[in-house]
Amino acid sequence: MSEKWKDQQTEDLFDAILSLKNRAECYSLFEDLCTISEIKSLAQRLQIADLLYQGKTYAEIFEITGVSTATISRVNRCLEYGADGYRTVLMRRYGAEEADTNNNTSEGE
Repeated sequence: MSEKWKDQQTEDLFDAILSLKNRAECYSLFEDLCTISEIKSLAQRLQIADLLYQGKTYAEIFEITGVSTATISRVNRCLEYGADGYRTVLMRRYGAEEADTNNNTSEGE
């Protein structure tokens, strides 16, 4: 975890998110916290990470999402060299056993 942005405000934000009990509460909090565009951008990054995790190529991801290869590359760097946040979520989504066999990413276009 990056100590650069770890502070009490950020801790409080994460505690608030962790206190949510269901998807409806998530929608309510994020609607209050973020613009729709910000929420859509976060959701799109997770979708890109998911597609990379599934082994899709940059060209396939562009075809599905319409996002630039620069954005795909940025997400791929986080998936490969980041704090493992994407990987944690994706492993839980797909189950640890499947995650071990599907964790390759493709940079081909």
